[in-house]
Amino acid sequence: MQYKNLGKSGLKVSRLSFGSWLTFGKQIGDTTAEDLMDLAYESGINFFDNAEIYSRGESERVMGKILKNRDWRRDSYIISSKAFFGDGGQLPTQKGLNRKHLVEACEAALKRLQLDYLDLFFCHRPDKETPIEETVWTMHNLITQGKILYWGTSEWSAQEIMEAHMFARQNSLIGPTMEQPQYNMLHRDKVEVEFSQIYKTVGLGTTIWSPLASGILSGKYNEGMPEKTRLGMEGLEWLKDRNLVEENLEKVRKLTAFAKELGTTMPKLAIAWCLKNDNVSTAILGASRKEQLEETLQSLEVVELLDEGAMEQIENILDNQPQHPAF
Repeated sequence: MQYKNLGKSGLKVSRLSFGSWLTFGKQIGDTTAEDLMDLAYESGINFFDNAEIYSRGESERVMGKILKNRDWRRDSYIISSKAFFGDGGQLPTQKGLNRKHLVEACEAALKRLQLDYLDLFFCHRPDKETPIEETVWTMHNLITQGKILYWGTSEWSAQEIMEAHMFARQNSLIGPTMEQPQYNMLHRDKVEVEFSQIYKTVGLGTTIWSPLASGILSGKYNEGMPEKTRLGMEGLEWLKDRNLVEENLEKVRKLTAFAKELGTTMPKLAIAWCLKNDNVSTAILGASRKEQLEETLQSLEVVELLDEGAMEQIENILDNQPQHPAF
C-alpha cells in the first residue's frame, strides 16, 4: 500500500480506501462486511468511509460492531462520517448543515460507530438554507471539543469551498481540509478543472468516490444487465439512467479491450487511471464480495503501466477531456 498526505495536512491516508455506501446494512450481510473490512485493513487500507444517510445509520452501526470486535489500535485507522441528509428523519431539524443538526449528527455517528472521535467529518452537500459562517463555526468547535479531527466537504463547488476558507481565515478558525467529489473516467470536470486552482491556494485533499462509476467501468454491464448489481437496486433508478447509456458502454468495451492489451483488467485500469491524478489523495473502493476487493486492491500495481502513450490511448477512447478556461 502507498500513503499520501490528505491535502496540505500532515494526515497520511492510504491511496486506496474502503467505503460502505449501498453495501453495509443493505446489500451484504454482516459476515461479508467483516471479511471485507479485515481484507482491507490487512492490505494496508487505513481509511474507512461512512455517512449518517448510508442505510439510514445501519451502515455505521455495522462498521462500529466490526471495529469494536477487532484488536486494531485506534491510532492505526481513519474513520469518517458525513452529515446533511440525516439518518431517515424528515423533520426540518433532522437534516442540513445548521449547528443543531451537525452537532447531533456527530454525536449520533460516534454512538453508532462506538468511537470517541471521528477522524474526518464531511458536510455531505452544500446547504443553501444555512449561512456558511454557521457551518464553519460549528465544525471548528467540534474540532476544538475533540469530537472530530478534520472537517471537509462533499460535492461542494470551488466557490463554496473558498467562501468557507475565507471566513475561517478572517476569524482564525479551522477551514475544510478535504473534499469528497465523484471522479472517474466518465466524470472529470470538477476534479480536473473546477478545483485546479484551489489545490494550489488552500492545498485541498480529495477522497474521491465512485472511481468505477457505480460499476459501469468494471465492464460488468458490457453485454447486458447482470442480476444483483447496485444499478438494479430499488431506489437507484436515477443512477442507472444517468450512467447506463450506450455511449458510456461503447467506451467501456473499448477500454476493456485496451486493459487486456496492457495485461490487466478493466476495474484495475479505471482505478489506476484515477490514482494517476496527483490531486487524488485516496480513491474509495466499494465491494459486495471479497473477490471484488481482492482485485481492485491490486490497482496500484497498474499505475506504473500508464505511461504517456497509454494515457494518450485512453484519452482517445474517452474523448471527454475537460476544457480548461483560457486566461
